[in-house]
Amino acid sequence: MNALRNKVQLIGRLGQDPEILTFKDGNKMAKFSLATDDSYKDKEGNKVERAYWHNIVIKGGLVNIVENYVNKGQEIAVEGKLTNRTYNTESGEKRYVTEILVNELLLLGGK
Repeated sequence: MNALRNKVQLIGRLGQDPEILTFKDGNKMAKFSLATDDSYKDKEGNKVERAYWHNIVIKGGLVNIVENYVNKGQEIAVEGKLTNRTYNTESGEKRYVTEILVNELLLLGGK
């Protein structure tokens, strides 16, 4: 059951081309936003569609796949865990960020 404690699976489209960061030690990290769609009917029976945006972070060997094969608008499936972090802006404001740290990636199609 431990594998089910913090597990996220999403299918969506990239909002922009992935940002690839290379660190001094040679390790890389990929970051991008992923849009998932949802729809429901309101009280009057009208269909309401909404897109949800998720911050995606990929580390390790999967970064090479993202770097070479993943582009804006492409549909992908990801699996990972939900993470939270905080940082301070230059003006001293504390900001909170929720991200999906991906451990599996599946390319589903083009734009």
